[in-house]
Amino acid sequence: MFLRNSRGFLMRGGLVGLVVVGAGVCYYVYRATSRKRKNEGPEEAGLKGESIRKEHEQRLGSTSWGEAQMAIPEQAPVLGQNIFSSTGQKDSSHLQQVSPDGLEVHHIQSLIYLLESVEDPLIQEQALITLSNSAAFSVNQDIIRNLGGLSVIGSMLSVPATNVKEKALNALNNLSMNIKNQEELKRYITKICEETSSSPLNSELQLAGLRFLTNMSLTNYYHHMMTSSIPCFLHLLLDGDERTQTQVLKVLVNLSANPAMTEHLLSAQAPFLLSLFDSCINKEVLLRVLVFATNLTQHMKKEESAIASHHSEDSIFSMLRGNSTQCAEKLASLFHHHDTEVKEQVAKLVMQW
Repeated sequence: MFLRNSRGFLMRGGLVGLVVVGAGVCYYVYRATSRKRKNEGPEEAGLKGESIRKEHEQRLGSTSWGEAQMAIPEQAPVLGQNIFSSTGQKDSSHLQQVSPDGLEVHHIQSLIYLLESVEDPLIQEQALITLSNSAAFSVNQDIIRNLGGLSVIGSMLSVPATNVKEKALNALNNLSMNIKNQEELKRYITKICEETSSSPLNSELQLAGLRFLTNMSLTNYYHHMMTSSIPCFLHLLLDGDERTQTQVLKVLVNLSANPAMTEHLLSAQAPFLLSLFDSCINKEVLLRVLVFATNLTQHMKKEESAIASHHSEDSIFSMLRGNSTQCAEKLASLFHHHDTEVKEQVAKLVMQW
């Protein structure tokens, strides 16, 4: 069976490939039987990683591979009832300290109106921080949508001030934890992909954009809107720091869980991919790279006849299938990794061959 799988992968990989597969099967069976015998730990989330959940609501609220991305709460003043001074001019001195979870509907309405009415970046930033904090609560997510706040917050993405755009992305990120909100927020996916691509590398603005895209890619509904940004995501995976790599991999893993995205991903250029199959790589990055590769390999195994036979030398397909000996050697080395979770994921990847 092994000699027939994956276009003769093991035949080209030779003895190294056989050793990897044999070790992988033994290790995987050992871990599976050991867990069953001891009945320890939660049920595994499965190979689909950061995207597929049984119900849409569970996907948005889960904290496994595809944990929904919440913006970190920040301190900011919150609107009181009167936003005008005695002269009729908008007055930021009327912002009062109110905890986000204590906001009432008229507070949220005033914040939204303030965003529509002022051009002062400092006031816009303060209002967005408060709305972002309040959007951590599901009831407020609905209220903000019903008050027309999604489009108002979305319009802040066009403000030149970087801090304002970042805070708007944080607010949209939290608001995207809501199913109905996602249906309206999809209109911003293309713009946020472009903003993420053009933002300074490893900047907070770029990370905020990636967090939003992670939430919006938790289901398959909007993956097609991110197809053209796959080269950008891979660029960030190559050049970004560990925070950026981890965040962009969450998006890539979500996309890789969708069979409809397999060919788009396999055709993408990523000659550096196998360099990430290394024990020196940060664990959170390494695990997600392995899940990404496992998802794609799984889809190739199931839909091999539908996968295009011609890919460039630097494509992800060629990295996973063309460089069979190098890939096998990398995985064999990872079986000696000190972390059990990494070794388990390597075994799952090998099992797909």
